[in-house]
Amino acid sequence: MSFGDPNNPYSQQQGQQPGYGYPQAPPVQPYGGGFPTGPQEMPGGVKAARVMLYIIAGFQLIGTILFALSAVAIGKAKEDPALRDDVQFQDLADYSSGVLWLLTLLVLAWGVFAIVLAVKFGSGGNGIRIAAMVFGIITAILGIYPFILVGLVHTVLAILVAVFVGKSDGGAWFNRQRV
Repeated sequence: MSFGDPNNPYSQQQGQQPGYGYPQAPPVQPYGGGFPTGPQEMPGGVKAARVMLYIIAGFQLIGTILFALSAVAIGKAKEDPALRDDVQFQDLADYSSGVLWLLTLLVLAWGVFAIVLAVKFGSGGNGIRIAAMVFGIITAILGIYPFILVGLVHTVLAILVAVFVGKSDGGAWFNRQRV
């Protein structure tokens, strides 16, 4: 029995042929299900960025201690009469202990900011993502100046924080709908 010309759309067809016609659309997901809510578990890159923020905060704590010890040492050394004639010490003493205490507070505040960002990664929105990217970029720029071992580590970690948070899976994590 013949079903006619298979290339004629008006003739009787043999049945559904695979690959013929339009593909069937996937079923519609109800609200709250599927991809629109975003990932349910923090992506690996975002987890790594969070850990790197904690490491940066640890380095900031070490820097805070070093600045505070320097401020105390210079403050006490200024009182020593033997060092008043020392030219090298006077060059160092030009940095007043008040400036060193201000730097101590700034380094401590930057470390606290890193901890706050890391803690907010679990529940924060796109604002936390942007703040983490800005934090990473500024920290990388500030880490370039002294470029000793700590500066190099700060720079690398900060760049990685900005990259991991800025990737598409980071964007999906921070832009997900919260229940």
